[in-house]
Amino acid sequence: MPTTMRAVRKAKSERGLTVEEVPIPIIKSDEVLVEVEAAGICGTDLHIWNWDAWSRHRIKPPLTLGHEFSGTVVEVGSQVEHIQVGDFVSAESHITCGMCYQCRTGQAHLCPRTRILGVDIDGAFAEYVAVPEKVIWLNDREKISAEIAAIQEPFGNAVFATLDQDITGKSVAILGCGPIGLFSVGIAKASGASYVYASDINNNRLQLAKTMGATEVFNPKEGGDVVDRLIEANQGLGIDVVLEMSGSPIAINTAFRAARHGGRVVLFGIPADPVEIDIAENMIFKNLHVTALNGRRIFETWFKTRWLLANKVVDLTPLITKTIEFDEINDAMELLAKGEACKLVLIPEIQSPRAPKVASAWRVADDVSDHGTVQHR
Repeated sequence: MPTTMRAVRKAKSERGLTVEEVPIPIIKSDEVLVEVEAAGICGTDLHIWNWDAWSRHRIKPPLTLGHEFSGTVVEVGSQVEHIQVGDFVSAESHITCGMCYQCRTGQAHLCPRTRILGVDIDGAFAEYVAVPEKVIWLNDREKISAEIAAIQEPFGNAVFATLDQDITGKSVAILGCGPIGLFSVGIAKASGASYVYASDINNNRLQLAKTMGATEVFNPKEGGDVVDRLIEANQGLGIDVVLEMSGSPIAINTAFRAARHGGRVVLFGIPADPVEIDIAENMIFKNLHVTALNGRRIFETWFKTRWLLANKVVDLTPLITKTIEFDEINDAMELLAKGEACKLVLIPEIQSPRAPKVASAWRVADDVSDHGTVQHR
């Protein structure tokens, strides 16, 4: 094995990323070394590339980015018990302490001592990544491709948000069709929702929502008040379950207005600033059930994710705009920043021969979707 590798790095406290030759990680006794086959680019990576206020506060360069990945184990530490060389794996990016109240009461996804791969420690935008065995997730190569395995983690966010309540036979509206919102469209459709509505200001994302199974789609910038249109589409009723996935203040208020009396609103998108809501009219008097969620349950959600993807219940292939190589990283970030791509997957050059290009029917975007994400999920 070589001693160095290529990696995508945040080298300095400034906008942009660099590709550097760095030492291959030396694993600890409880870690495994994974040869990366594919790595998904997330909104968090986009924030770090852009070097916004959150990134300047949280990120300590130099740092190798990347927390969504799949690959093959090539080395295991002396205390590793269950993972073997040759295993095809992904990983939960949140490395929790295991000792706090949240960890010991089934809420490890809320651990206050969490270290995040590619945010707090070097990540998977590299040819190799070192990961603790306790967060490794085994994949079945015969049932899931490297590209899809790499984006299981954000898909898990959508699984958690969408299936945290009963949606079978109910109307569901997804506000915000970024990757996680689009994942939710597919999950809601596959889980037996009676109607699945999707709303976004980007018409290309709305087309993808149709591909993922949306009954009807709405652009708030076209055709009048989206609340009236949602209610009209649902036979004059409010929506049973509204998933707010964008973090847009306008969309958050839309969620509460569109939900039926006694309905449910799930808040998953993260606003950049405080949001003003008429709590009396839009929550209390409507007797709404409101849930705020973050991340995914470790590892409960992963088991649901495995079943949905391995059995092709939900197909994420249309959402992968294309795969890219390391040297294309800054151009790829520009595409995401402009709203001209959905999900991009990074393929290390050493993997290129076994990773064919994947592309959805993506066109130049009409507008930029307001994701509002300011922290990692």
